[in-house]
Amino acid sequence: MFDDVNDLYQQVILDHCRKPRNFHELPAATCSAQGHNPLCGDNLKLFLTLEGEVIKDASFVGSGCCISKASASLLTDNIKGKTKAEAEKTFERVREMVTTGTVNGDVGKLAVFAGVHKYPARVKCAILSWHALMGALKGEAAPVTTESEQN
Repeated sequence: MFDDVNDLYQQVILDHCRKPRNFHELPAATCSAQGHNPLCGDNLKLFLTLEGEVIKDASFVGSGCCISKASASLLTDNIKGKTKAEAEKTFERVREMVTTGTVNGDVGKLAVFAGVHKYPARVKCAILSWHALMGALKGEAAPVTTESEQN
């Protein structure tokens, strides 16, 4: 059973890596943030279209490892239609999940990243787009980095 779940999770990550969803610039974006993971060389730019407190659309562009691209792809799918507060709560859940392996609350397909905590060097890859999300929502002009993320 455990191997079947791991295989399924790997398939989801590979699918989102090879065919990332929402992989394009968003001309009507109301905010965006650049993200960089110096450890792995991941670079991305996340675009959001906000209407009031609701994230109406999200996309990203950039390059990086498979986990980084899959995480950004799943992030953009996950946050559409959520409020800023819901997105921030999801960030906290994902951060806890990728650093400890503990899944709290309904994270949907994002649960595929629960095993990342076993590979400390990959935690920063999985969380990069989420830091960019927080930077975009806070209106930070400087690029976000994963350097402050714990291994």
